[in-house]
Amino acid sequence: MENKFPVKKVMDDEGNFVDNSYEKAINTELVWKLYYHMHRIRSFDRKAINLQRQGRIGTYAPFEGQEASQVGSALVFEEDDWIFPTYRDHGATLTFGADMVETLLYWNGRVEGSLPSKSKNIFPPAVPIASQIPHAVGASWGEKRKGNSNIAIAYFGDGATSEGDFHEGLNFASVFQTPTIFFNQNNGYAISVPIEKQMNSKTIAQKALGYDIPSKRVDGNDCFSVYFETKKAVDRARKGKGPSLIEAVTWRKGAHTTADDPSKYRPENQGKNIIDPITRLERFMKNYGYWQEEKVSAMQKDIITELETAVKEMEAYKHSSVEDLFDHVYSELPAHLTEQKVNYFEHIRGV
Repeated sequence: MENKFPVKKVMDDEGNFVDNSYEKAINTELVWKLYYHMHRIRSFDRKAINLQRQGRIGTYAPFEGQEASQVGSALVFEEDDWIFPTYRDHGATLTFGADMVETLLYWNGRVEGSLPSKSKNIFPPAVPIASQIPHAVGASWGEKRKGNSNIAIAYFGDGATSEGDFHEGLNFASVFQTPTIFFNQNNGYAISVPIEKQMNSKTIAQKALGYDIPSKRVDGNDCFSVYFETKKAVDRARKGKGPSLIEAVTWRKGAHTTADDPSKYRPENQGKNIIDPITRLERFMKNYGYWQEEKVSAMQKDIITELETAVKEMEAYKHSSVEDLFDHVYSELPAHLTEQKVNYFEHIRGV
């Protein structure tokens, strides 16, 4: 089955073309846009890990190593499209236009960071595995019924493909031919479970066959391959030709979350030979005359300034209220919780 779903590449690990048919489609604007966003979200990711270690935000889910998959896909979408992320896809949402301060507030456990984006069609991050997939199908079906050309993308990991929501979502999308992109980032592990222990399929792409949905496997560390294959799927969806599934084969360098220790379940040298997606793009830029040292330096300074400003704004928010624990769970607070709330505030007032 792997032979039927080869991993699509545009450039190799050294940043050289392996498919020259894309040479004319790659220009200075696209190269620098990909590089900027990949660098920006990695800087965010590393900053967030540092903030968590300092106790300034809560448990955090890193994504370093998956920048090409998230940026390469998110850059394809238009203003009024929909993104349905997992808890690890804030790189994609930031690329699409999510507010950085709101993203930090989410990881700080704030209500303000858990609301739908004010400026974009970005669903709040889904922590339950695969629950966002039927939501994405529903949103895209709604757009189709309205006669709009807007589409939706659902991001998910390899473990999500073993959940019922994945299969229900694909089945519904297939039956109603919804303009949905199912975007899988296959980093080889569902938390601590290696992919070969949570599914017997040789690929994730082949799972779309049962629903008559076209699917592709791409090198998830090749930003060009991700970008152009996603663009094909998006163009197809906008033309009313239905959903697609993309399996981006990638590698997450770090832990599942900052509360995790991957050394307990991943062999020490696993992934050591995988070329970093940003390094790979840098090699391409140097090989084909796109690299500009001064421009890179200025870009890095701008990103650092943006990050530091966002952190200051996040930390300047007034302290959250304990009332949030009571007020945002039920439409009508049950009597026993009402009593707890009253007792708590009487206690802190010393009544």
